[in-house]
Amino acid sequence: METGFATSMRTHTCGELNKKHVGLKVKLCGWVHSRRDHGGIIFIDLRDRYGLTQIVFEPKHNKQVYEQAVKLRNEWVVMVEGVVRLRPEGTVNEKLSTGFIEVLADKLEVLNKAEPTPIVVDEHAKVGENARLKYRYLDLRRFSMQRNIIKRHEFTLAVRKALASLGFVEIETPLLIRHTPEGARDYIVPSRLHPGKFYALPQSPQLYKQILMIAGFDRYFQIAKCLRDEDLRADRQPEFTQIDLEMSFVSEEDVFKVVETFLKQAIKECFGIDVKTPFPRITYAEAMDKYGTDKPDLRFGLQLVDVTSIVKNSDFEIFSRAEIVKALPVHVELSRKQIDELTSIAQHLKSPGLAWVKVENNALTSGIAKFLKPVEKELLEAMPSNVKVILFQAGVESRVNQVLAALRNKLGEMLNLYNKEELNFVWVVDFPLFAWDDENNKWDSEHHPFTGIKPGFEKFLNEDPGRVVSRSYDLVLNGWELGSGSVRLTNPELLKHVLKIIGLSESEAVEKFGFLMEAFKYGAPPHGGIALGLDRTVALLLGFNDIREVIAFPKNKAAQSPMDGSPSSVSEEQLRELHLKIVNDKND
Repeated sequence: METGFATSMRTHTCGELNKKHVGLKVKLCGWVHSRRDHGGIIFIDLRDRYGLTQIVFEPKHNKQVYEQAVKLRNEWVVMVEGVVRLRPEGTVNEKLSTGFIEVLADKLEVLNKAEPTPIVVDEHAKVGENARLKYRYLDLRRFSMQRNIIKRHEFTLAVRKALASLGFVEIETPLLIRHTPEGARDYIVPSRLHPGKFYALPQSPQLYKQILMIAGFDRYFQIAKCLRDEDLRADRQPEFTQIDLEMSFVSEEDVFKVVETFLKQAIKECFGIDVKTPFPRITYAEAMDKYGTDKPDLRFGLQLVDVTSIVKNSDFEIFSRAEIVKALPVHVELSRKQIDELTSIAQHLKSPGLAWVKVENNALTSGIAKFLKPVEKELLEAMPSNVKVILFQAGVESRVNQVLAALRNKLGEMLNLYNKEELNFVWVVDFPLFAWDDENNKWDSEHHPFTGIKPGFEKFLNEDPGRVVSRSYDLVLNGWELGSGSVRLTNPELLKHVLKIIGLSESEAVEKFGFLMEAFKYGAPPHGGIALGLDRTVALLLGFNDIREVIAFPKNKAAQSPMDGSPSSVSEEQLRELHLKIVNDKND
């Protein structure tokens, strides 16, 4: 009796044997997960990615094999032949699918020995991040990590199947491309054949997927590898994977419907979860006003309140002179320890501190209450009726929003205000087309220069670029941005105008984006699309905030791989071939 996983070396996996196989002679291969010597009888748990099977070595049954088993150690790779039998009464392990049976060994072959491992291959062992990445091949032997990687595989297949059923064609785009400004730093690759010239590795397939629309492929998708040289955090890696798609002759609604359809189908197939569609919508302006962020977690309330006009008449000078003052009303009493923890978060985000008051018997107490007496009645009327504590931030709007958004998220976690199993998707729409760059005193694209303009807002391009609303949108899940997209700007003259506003002359625009602008001359269909982070989506669906848990070989926070030692030096000969020379920074 063989299974689909049978080879010349095994008849079954270590996760499939059960009561129906009792009496069957089998051959298993795997790693020694654990070894136990119980009064002259040796037990091992044999492990492969499918599960564990208990193997029994009895000297009365086969002394030679038993003596071999005495020498076995954890993580040795072995092949075992034997007969499946029921476990004795009282020794059943109902937590395992194979827990009702064991294999009595007739033959044992050591395929490879293993030295004592630097990290323990065990679900419950606490291992540091650097050790996990340095010995990733051992970390990946753990069932939890194998589950994560396999679930990612299954989700990717489900996405492919769903998009194919919707008429999308998967097309690969180049990895060696021309450098184009897209926000983050490019990784660049020197050309040996063209001295002094460089390829860039793609931050995304953005320009190429738009060219595919011009080429007539009206529904494209790709599970695309993207590379960005940017500072890392839990949801960022220098190389990551996107579910990238583009459609012709569409509006935003068409893109939303496609994304909701394939996500609903793939999540149901892989996780058994029924996602409610259509996803709710919220404008960028409303998100920033009520939640302080363009990626709000809507599993719980706690909305911000702008109280600038109220507290300008208070006795608290910091408030009366601030650009903006916003309040975060909390419906639960907070201890001083909790307030101190929130204050530390605010200070970590460069805020001077955290102003607060408590509400008791419809009056302000504690904290800065005495400074707010002149506006107490008006302030309380602006708050929800059940408010217990009010937290404040004052200053520049961007910093105020950033701090209060972080405090709101912390309170949601601290006070258990949401169901961790809930999946709350939301579309954030109507982003501004431009963002002001204080450092360089210029306008930049909020997303990218090829983002469409919402009808009626073209008139502000000259008089007030900050008021121009774009046709871009983000998909957010539980407070994490899954991806961004837009209906594209395909009018060549309008595109030149936008590029000029962000500081690119016509010659510079041609230099950086000339091949796409040239393509636009020959009949570009209206088109739009989106790119969703595959790593981030799978991580969140599995309950992780760190995408490294679903990437086989990620980098650490310094963009290094402790396992293979990358990035590494190259020889002088290689540098000469590439016409490069390393110049040491004198400040190093």
